[in-house]
Amino acid sequence: MNFLPKNSNGCPYLLLAPMEGVGDQCFRKAMASIGGFNEGVRDFLRVPSNAHVPSLAVRYQANEIAPIPLAAQIMGSDIDLMAEMAVAMESLGAPRIDLNCGCPSNTVTGRGAGSSLLKEPSFLHQVAKAIVKAVSIPVTAKLRSGFDDTSLFKENILAAQESGISYLTLHPRTKAEGYGPPANWDLIAEAKSLLKIPVVGNGDILNVSDALRMLDLTKCDALMIGRGSVINPFIFHQIQAHFSREPYIYKWSSLERYFEVYLAEMPLQIPEKTKVNKLKQMMSFLFKGNDTLLDLRPQILRLTHTDVNGFLDEALLLLKRNFAI
Repeated sequence: MNFLPKNSNGCPYLLLAPMEGVGDQCFRKAMASIGGFNEGVRDFLRVPSNAHVPSLAVRYQANEIAPIPLAAQIMGSDIDLMAEMAVAMESLGAPRIDLNCGCPSNTVTGRGAGSSLLKEPSFLHQVAKAIVKAVSIPVTAKLRSGFDDTSLFKENILAAQESGISYLTLHPRTKAEGYGPPANWDLIAEAKSLLKIPVVGNGDILNVSDALRMLDLTKCDALMIGRGSVINPFIFHQIQAHFSREPYIYKWSSLERYFEVYLAEMPLQIPEKTKVNKLKQMMSFLFKGNDTLLDLRPQILRLTHTDVNGFLDEALLLLKRNFAI
């Protein structure tokens, strides 16, 4: 079965990455309003050792960004509870279960979850295998290249493969590296050469050129983009346009809708000031890598509106005058 099909123009399968904090439901729905990607992945549901699976599982909504499928990502170290959570996700309509083996948070790794699984390949294998055996839908894993270093890199990716997962996504930084140094794409190429299952490349894809270089260097089967989509919500369309050999002309109305959907999806109980700050955070990402908008950043961040609709109206007006993402 081809889990990561290219489209008719040869464009690789494109996935919106799970991102803790920034990549919440507001962001996923805003991105879905623009589209261009084949599948999204929900930010992880942490399964603690005392988890009550039914009440935790309902935080996942399979149709959240329909018609785009949304995979469920789970993170934890209790083998039985992880398997139980996978079953619950499947019953809720998840098209795929992804095992998080990459979260670098000290709070998470201190409890043996996330990238801590990379310390012991045999345990990583046990957790992944239990999930694979528990469900009938595809199970995948998202790994970093190691915990403190890459000394167990080969052992970890082979352990993941041998568990029976359908494919592996690699973010080629160690836990210790966080998000600092450039992602080591050579490790994606190495994983591709060692594994029989497909490999998804992830890390430092900020534009079309980056996407093409990763595909050429690593020969990976698909691309997962996180931060690059926050900086440029049109990146998936631009990659698809390259393969279709047709220019992609982004529309102001699409970016306007992106922010309107983002605002509409914020919980009603959030204070107005918090909503304003969340919109400022999202808008500030647009300025990275865009010299035209960079001069606007201080002006938008200094806007003093206390009501979110007033802020959005003025900020969008400023952006529209300089729209050239």
